[in-house]
Amino acid sequence: MGKIAWVTDSTAYLDEDLLNNPDVYQVPMTIVLDDVEYMDGKDLTAKELYEKLKSVKTPPKTSQPPVGVFMELYEKLEGKYDLVFSVLISSKLSGTVASSVQAAQAVNIPVITIDSKTLTYPLTSLLKRGILLAEQGAEAEEIKEQLEIIRDSNETYVMIGSLEQLHRSGRMSGLQFYLGSILNIKPIISIEDGALKTKEKVRSDKKAHDKIFEYLKASHKKYRVSEVFILYGLHKEIADEWQTQLEGIFPDIRFLSCPIGAVIGVHAGEHTIGISWNNFKK
Repeated sequence: MGKIAWVTDSTAYLDEDLLNNPDVYQVPMTIVLDDVEYMDGKDLTAKELYEKLKSVKTPPKTSQPPVGVFMELYEKLEGKYDLVFSVLISSKLSGTVASSVQAAQAVNIPVITIDSKTLTYPLTSLLKRGILLAEQGAEAEEIKEQLEIIRDSNETYVMIGSLEQLHRSGRMSGLQFYLGSILNIKPIISIEDGALKTKEKVRSDKKAHDKIFEYLKASHKKYRVSEVFILYGLHKEIADEWQTQLEGIFPDIRFLSCPIGAVIGVHAGEHTIGISWNNFKK
């Protein structure tokens, strides 16, 4: 199959392994705060973002990498690799997949673009799985199929940290925000077929926390989940608390704690926390 380049966007969390992998390339998203553009991960860390969000005058925005950025990267990869796998944020949350597909038509290297239908660490886990399958000698079509099966088995549930930010970034209507704030309603957001859905509305953080744990319990009973990702905004200590509680309930599951990053933080807020897993047997 030849040499493979792995491309993802900056909503994926790159751990040490991926950062040190010479065949992994990350395309940055853009964050716009009060008309100033920042390249995610290059000009702005998540911590700096949350600080700036406290004083922005206009609603913050995020935008996908343009087609030209993907074209430039793919052209650069042409001489070094035989194939590119681009594993990217859900096409229902961003136009990044479309940018990659368009760029792929204009270059001479074959590019397989995978819509992860997710973001942050669940996206990272797909990328890692693809790399592992390639190392084990799987063919390109087999890798693509496997990643799509895993992707379609994913469950993600998140307690949004800031309804105000969700509203200001255009992901929640004014009425929903008003009612949520007045009634202290905590929506539990799920990702279903790549789109954000309000799974449930509860009246406190504690109730949202208990509900999310129940979803995992139900899946674990049915599928024997082996690995769970704890996703958090800025406050790792809350993720650590959840991890301790979850490990007490599910001693046979491996838990990984992962920040959601700046782009998702724009919409969700620094106090966001949730969990994600794949109902897929390796």
